[in-house]
Order: sequence, then structure tokens, then C-alpha cells
Amino acid sequence: MTTSVDATTAAQIRQAVTECTERGLIAAANWTSELLLAIPQSKRNNFSTIPELDLSLDLSSNSTFSTSTPARNGKSPHPAMSFDDELSVSLTPVALSAKLTQLGESAFSFAGPLQLHLSDPVEQDPGEQDALSAARVCIESKEFLRVKTILSGYQGAKARFLFIYSQLLGLDPTSSLDWQKYASSYKVNSSSEQSALLELLSFVTNETEPFLLYLKAVILARLSRREECIEACIRSIMGFEWNWATWSLLSSCIGDNEELPALLPLLPLPPNHPLVLMLHLKTMIDLNNPTDNELELCDRLLASNCFPRSLWIMELRACLLHNLRDHTQSCNQFTKLMQLDPYKIDKIDTYADALFLTDQRTKLTRMALDYLAIDKDRPEVCYLIGNHYAMKADHASAIKFFKRTTQLDPTHTQAWTLLGHEYVETKNSHAAIEAYRRSVDINRKDHRAWYGLGQAYELLNMHQYALHYFHYCTALKPYDLRLWQALGSCYEEMKYLREAIECYKRALIPACPDEIFLNQALARIYRNLGEQSEAVAYHRRIVEVCQAEVRHIAEYAKSSLEVADYELRSPNGNLQIARELLQQVAESNVEEVVRAAEMLKEVDKAIRAR
Repeated sequence: MTTSVDATTAAQIRQAVTECTERGLIAAANWTSELLLAIPQSKRNNFSTIPELDLSLDLSSNSTFSTSTPARNGKSPHPAMSFDDELSVSLTPVALSAKLTQLGESAFSFAGPLQLHLSDPVEQDPGEQDALSAARVCIESKEFLRVKTILSGYQGAKARFLFIYSQLLGLDPTSSLDWQKYASSYKVNSSSEQSALLELLSFVTNETEPFLLYLKAVILARLSRREECIEACIRSIMGFEWNWATWSLLSSCIGDNEELPALLPLLPLPPNHPLVLMLHLKTMIDLNNPTDNELELCDRLLASNCFPRSLWIMELRACLLHNLRDHTQSCNQFTKLMQLDPYKIDKIDTYADALFLTDQRTKLTRMALDYLAIDKDRPEVCYLIGNHYAMKADHASAIKFFKRTTQLDPTHTQAWTLLGHEYVETKNSHAAIEAYRRSVDINRKDHRAWYGLGQAYELLNMHQYALHYFHYCTALKPYDLRLWQALGSCYEEMKYLREAIECYKRALIPACPDEIFLNQALARIYRNLGEQSEAVAYHRRIVEVCQAEVRHIAEYAKSSLEVADYELRSPNGNLQIARELLQQVAESNVEEVVRAAEMLKEVDKAIRAR
């Protein structure tokens, strides 16, 4: 199926910019406005309008869509039901498939474009318009608690939204206006805060207006009521599809790769809709488990008939390449982005990681100086400078700037993770564990912090704890050979050799064909178990790989001796192969040369005896 945008889509996005801006959803408005500019000018000029009606969710029998999760207003043609019944804690495809079959495909069908209802007759009062303007100014100046007084007595949908929105922001005075990016990772810290959230929830319990439904979803996410949050997000999208804050919150509720395809049939949009594809991309990046399929989706969205100039989608593509360990191509994509917009700071933290991993010290230093002059108080910039010092092995300065990053953005999981790495480098294992724990508390789907916890406990010789965290890593990233290798090493340290063998063999599945370290580990363990034939099989593999790639004899001299010794001791061993291997080692300058010369004499003697 093709994905494309037209003048109607451009008009919807243009309208979304206005609606989000009027409600103070700055991050969503910024995202939508940039996406609008990414549409070709010809399609934007072909102006299309959307009917000016009421922005409330009409779920009557004449609605243009139907859903299994209707607003509970008694008008729905389907029985009202909660997501407590519809979605289990794990959104397994089997469970959802059964539910879809039970309810019938028509219950989830998308019968046409949603007609947006965008005017609020109550808000036409000039006095209320003035109050809304004053409320937005207070929110922008972070005087959140004043909004309650300013909007007292007004009952319009926007007034109710700004009232609840300001109260949410007031619960955390240090919050920034792009707080909705991290709504699902927010933790309730006290009973009074929970009581305040429950009181705000009571204001939106029966709401059907899409933006109020979004606030309901945010409150439910903070209260850790995930299934109800997902329901509210989907209902909000049904009423107003281009509020990206809702899609971001929905994405953050998805726990693993299996939940995403299970959730997609519940959305009121076709699977090739740009927003559905963007949800897919964002979720896979957040889960740190993308594939080449996601790169193809990026290319579809960047096509000439879609959003060819979208910097956000280009950023996604660069992040995908980074997560796929193609760091060189990721750096190239980020370089193109900087050429298009040299002052865009979003995602330069990921760019810094890519530069660090490709050892581009000079470029990283130059970037740190350039962005320090642009905005020294952005968390991404502090993270970039921390990477600069980490590359120079100046761990004290790196810790300083990673700490500064977490102060500016307490939800920056990678900053907490790299702070843990730096503490490990300074042998401060306990501080490292605390930093890693802060990271996993924010995002339990990021394997890097779990891996760091495993390494930190290994340094403390607490292998049982390390084992637990490495197991968690392999569940999140089942095809990452480093994680299976770390798990195997931990089992080996604990003398669980059979379990270590299984882990090393599992690591061989995604490993490169020329990998020899895992083969060495397997050969070593089998030898310790006294299973010589199994050990020699892996030594043979090492010799074959090294000889095929013409590697230095030092890399496979020990394996050559092991194979030669096995052939020499076996009743029907191939003495000629043993002689060739030993001769190669004996003619070199490696440390095994003396033993090889002695074994070569034994082989010659055995050949003569035969």
C-alpha cells in the first residue's frame, strides 16, 4: 500500500498547529509545524479547509467510524466496555486476535476520513477568549497555579483543558513545556500527589473532547493505569488524529515488539496512514530493537509524495542506523541534517554517541564548541560535551557534564547510563549502580542500563545479581551477541559450564562468520569438561577462519596445537594435517614455537612408525 499526503492532509496538519498552540502543547505544535513545512509547497498552496464544527467525539450510530472502545455516553451502537476487559497486561497478538474475532472486524473498521468538529460555541465569548490568552501567558511563564484563578467560572473545552493542564504542570514546578514527551515515565512521589492526580482525573472521567481525553490519558499514565491510558489515547486519536502528543504517549505505553502489531488493529486509521507509520518507527526506536524494515518505512515517508523535507523523519532514520550499529551511515545522515538546519539541537546527543563510537574525536570536539556557543543549558548540549570529555578519558569532567544533563532533563536515560559508565571507569561501582537504576526507572525498555547494572555487579563479584540483569538484557535484545556473550561469561565465572555453553552457542547465531572469540570460549569450556572431540571441533573452526582470512599465526597457534595433538593421539588421526599445522607454528616466532617443534618430532616419529 502506498503512503501519500494531499491538500486535505496539509489542511489538517495546519489546523493541528493552531489547536496545539492554543492549548500550550508546545512540543506537539513544534512537531506539527515542522511536518507541515516538510510537505511540498504545491500541496500546501492547494488550500483545503476542514468543516468548522464542535471538537467533541460523536459516537452515535451515524458516526463515520466505529470502535470497540466507545465513549461511555450511552449512544454507542456497541456495548460500552473497559480496556480492563479488552487488553490484558501484556497485549499479546493471540489475545487481541481472539478479541477481534469475537467482536467482528466491523467493530474496528475505519469507514472514511474523520470529520473534525473544531468550534466551541461557549468559547466565542470575548471575555473567555481574553482569559484563555492570559492563561496561556501564565503557562508559558511557568506561573501554573495562577491559571486556576484566571479561568474561574469558564466552562469551555479549552478553558477546562488549560485549567487541568496547568494543574498538572503545577505538580512539578521544575517541569518544562515539553513535559508531554515523558508523561509515561513520570513517577508519583507522594500520596498527596496521587490524591491531586485522582482529583484531576475526576474532572475528565466522562469527557469525550479529544484534547481532554489526551489529558485523561496523561493522568492515567502517571497513575500507572496503562490499559486505561491506551484506551483514552485511542479515543483521543479518533476525535483528533494530528495531536502528536497523544501518539507519543501511546507509543510509550507499548512494552515490547509483540504489543505493537497487536495494538495497530485498534487504531481508527488505515495501516498505511503516515501517523501509523510514524508510531511504528518511534516505538521501535524507543524499544531499541529496529530492523531494516523500519529503514524502508522512513524512505516511504521521505518520498516526494509524502514528507520529503521532514527533518524529524531524517532524524529517525539517523537514529535507526545508529541502533542498527551502522554508525558511519548514521553520522553521514546527521551531517546532512546539520547542513539543512545547523541550529537544530534535537538528537545531537545521538549524533554524539555515533561520533564517539566511530572515534571521530576532532569532529566531536568541534561540535561541542559550536553548540556550547548556541545554547549551553540544553541537556543535549551538555550530553555532547560529556561525550567529548569521555573520549578524552577525562572522567571527572565527563561525570560533571552528564550530571548537568540529568539536572536539566531528569528523564534523559542515556545520560544516566553514561554517567554509570563513567563511574565504572573510576571504580565507583556503587555510584554506577545508582545511576543505572535511575535510568531503568525511567525507561525499562532500554537494555543498555540493564547491561551496565550487570557489569557493575560483576565488578563487585556479585555474579548472581549480574546474572539476573544480563538475563533481562537478552529478553530485550534477543539477537545481540554481546549480551549473550556477557551472560555466558557470567555463567562461566560461576562454574555453570553447561549454561555457559548454551549462551555462547546462542551468541554465535547473530555473530559474523569470521568470529573466533566465541569459538575459543566454547573450545575452552568443552576441554574443561573433558569433552575433547567437541573442543577440537571449535579449534578446527578457528584454524579454518584464520587461514581463510590469512590472519597472523599468533591468533590461531594454540588452536593449531590442539588440533594437531588430537590427531596425534587418535588411533586413526590424520598425521599429515597435524604435521602441516605444527610446521606452520614451528616456523613462526610465536610463544608456542618450542612446544610445536617437540610435537613435530613426535608426529614425524608416528608417521615413520605407520
